Amino acid sequence: MTLFVFGINHTTASVDMREKLAFAPEITAAALQQLVSQEGVLEAAILSTCNRTEIYGRLDLGAEKVIQQDAQLSIESGHVIAKWLSDFHQVPLDQVKHHSYFQQDDQAVKHMMRVASGLDSMVLGEPQILGQLKSSFSVARQEKTATSHLIRMFQSAFNMAKYVRTHTAIGENPVSVAFAAVAMARQIFANLQDQTALLIGAGETIELVARHLHDAGLKKIIVANRTLARAQELAHEFNAQAVLLADIPDHLAAADIVISSTASQLPILGKGAVELALKERKHKLMFMVDIAVPRDIEAQVAQLDDVYLYTVDDLKDVIDEGMRSRQEAAKAAEVMIEEGLLAYLESERALDAVDSIRDYRQRMEAIRDEELERAIALLAKGGEVEMVMQRFARSLTNKMMHAPTVQLKKASALGDDKSLALLQTMFDLNKTL
Repeated sequence: MTLFVFGINHTTASVDMREKLAFAPEITAAALQQLVSQEGVLEAAILSTCNRTEIYGRLDLGAEKVIQQDAQLSIESGHVIAKWLSDFHQVPLDQVKHHSYFQQDDQAVKHMMRVASGLDSMVLGEPQILGQLKSSFSVARQEKTATSHLIRMFQSAFNMAKYVRTHTAIGENPVSVAFAAVAMARQIFANLQDQTALLIGAGETIELVARHLHDAGLKKIIVANRTLARAQELAHEFNAQAVLLADIPDHLAAADIVISSTASQLPILGKGAVELALKERKHKLMFMVDIAVPRDIEAQVAQLDDVYLYTVDDLKDVIDEGMRSRQEAAKAAEVMIEEGLLAYLESERALDAVDSIRDYRQRMEAIRDEELERAIALLAKGGEVEMVMQRFARSLTNKMMHAPTVQLKKASALGDDKSLALLQTMFDLNKTL
């Protein structure tokens, strides 16, 4: 049995690959049920964001399901997860393996702690990732694919994230993806006040974008969303206009800045629609940032002469500026995570001891009950009390001593001093055997 994390992120895969392996919220529950139906997969949770797709879980190494794919591939090296992910998304297995990572046990726990604390993010210390991780945990619990071990792993990660953010400056003034997108817009346009922004989506990221644009002095904002009510709610805060996604073609020509972040599985804005808008704008420059994974804006839009189209990966240079100011906090956080990992491992070992003690007690009680039942039966047949009690005590003692005696003899014969010393301590033996 082993805990694991299998995934891809912004450091191992391009946005092209990340969008191929992303999980939409509406398919995650079904994906989890399919995943835990794989032989050897005992628990599972899925995290899918613009920067990463990660699968957390627990494997039964005793299952050893072997997959034929150019070679004999076993469960313990993560191949069963890679194969499932490949099949689920219809992406070649060699591509999945090339861009992925697989970590087990303490390294898997450490990785989750780093993710939850924002240390593994493109935006160092980003606060959004913790909420996204909590959402993935919630879905896994709801689907009953996260049980005892995975629950403790998540809870330890959440506790560590809280501790890191409380005791370091890792989360102070984070340069978010939203901030980076607006900073890039300010590099393109000398004066944002005279521009019009079309924001596609109405989630947390777009809300941050709207706030940064508003703070930068931009006066006209259009918010397009699948549901008008949510668009109106966000628009009201920034004195903006709310429209439906279907209305985007009617407003696109007015937009100097387009920033998109939705959970759509299909592109919302295509090359043809942008070409028409450019024609209406008489080819006046358009600046676009597609933060979504999968992408909201067709990649072919970048081929148009009067469009600057950027993806989330293109924002890295802007983000790096903010990262440098939090490097010291990150170093302190890494030390805390190492300490937290040790505490987690100690607690898990303690739980293992509890399980062993419980199993031992149950076995001894079963032996006791068996011998007691036999003694009562002998008494019922008229057996002498003293003889029955002597037989009961002798038989009970022999059965309880049998397994420890075998192990003591074995350790002594093999010269296994460590095991011999442990057994002597366990059974409070003062003399060397």
